[in-house]
Amino acid sequence: MPRSRPVSGAIPCGRLRGLSVGQVGVCRARGEVMESVRRAAEMVIEECQHQFRNRRWNCSTTPRGVNVFGRVMTQGTREAAFVHALSSAAVAVAVTRGCSRGELERCGCDRKVRGVSPEGFQWSGCSDNLSYGVAFSQTFVDEPERAKGLSQGRPIMNIHNNEAGRKAILHNMQVECKCHGVSGSCELRTCWKVMPPFRRVGAVLKERFDGATEVRLSRVGSRTALLPRDPQVKPPAARDLVYLAPSPDFCRLDPDNGIPGTAGRRCNGTSRLAPDGCELVCCGPGFRAGRAEVVQRCSCKFSWCCSVRCQQCKNTVLIHTCKE
Repeated sequence: MPRSRPVSGAIPCGRLRGLSVGQVGVCRARGEVMESVRRAAEMVIEECQHQFRNRRWNCSTTPRGVNVFGRVMTQGTREAAFVHALSSAAVAVAVTRGCSRGELERCGCDRKVRGVSPEGFQWSGCSDNLSYGVAFSQTFVDEPERAKGLSQGRPIMNIHNNEAGRKAILHNMQVECKCHGVSGSCELRTCWKVMPPFRRVGAVLKERFDGATEVRLSRVGSRTALLPRDPQVKPPAARDLVYLAPSPDFCRLDPDNGIPGTAGRRCNGTSRLAPDGCELVCCGPGFRAGRAEVVQRCSCKFSWCCSVRCQQCKNTVLIHTCKE
């Protein structure tokens, strides 16, 4: 994921770091959408760090290089697969939100969702125009891979994972409804389609990350395709994540590749087998236990109307950190 920075008419598209030549062309042709792309970059960092907060690789960002997550994104790993999927989903979500909010001139609500559903409710309201967001994501996010040609393993891997990210939205769309009738009765229901919360999309892709398939580039007839490296493993579905290379050692500090290591990381000392357990996070050197004073909100009371007032309480808690 390229680094995000403010997007405005004062910043020429050619000066935005991390964009390919084709993406610069999209930026110039559809500049109004680039603010949504910037928001998507922020969404990716926040969601990635939330989903992997208890793992050895916790989506640490690096101040160096074009890619915000460091060189691990260039190595064809399952971590790169996750970030590509999350990034393509984030762009689709951010652009679709811009459509629904009336921020973009070329799109609005999805007016194709009309009529009566099989369940008997009336389609109405402002359904999220996901088709527009997905189309832009395919045009913008996939462009660097298509420019490289689809005869190499990495571009095929990236496009597959980009599409898996977008499918994580499509297969989790939700329906919201409003009742109409006398005294709040539901004689008539009008409903519209909405995207799932991005936190849900992140959780779905995290599950796909844990079950990702290692693949290799193979010839199938006249085309190239990614097939499981282990012939006993079934071919990945369109919603699955795939990767070409094993992950690096995230335990040790490796500044050149943007890997901070796990020394000093907080971990769960009461859990042995969970991903956040100290034995897994700390990679063997062990961990130390200590007590720390934390300030937390307490004795909260609702004040009419409409605020919550809390006191600040100090508590001493037991924390565990990985040894150096």
